[in-house]
Amino acid sequence: MMILSFAGYLIMYNLYGRYIGKKIFNLAQKAGIPAVEMEDGVNYVPTKKEVIFGHIFTSIAGTGPFV
Repeated sequence: MMILSFAGYLIMYNLYGRYIGKKIFNLAQKAGIPAVEMEDGVNYVPTKKEVIFGHIFTSIAGTGPFV
């Protein structure tokens, strides 16, 4: 039951995420991001997705003090 629930969650996460991106926010696949378009080496610097995930995880999960 747990595996089935987790698989269903992953499938719906992808499907619903695409739906929201296309139908509600009108996101484009080729749209540039500010870190690349306005890169100046100080305020706008592209970074690896692992680093971004770490920042988001510590902010949302409240584990900042532990990290």
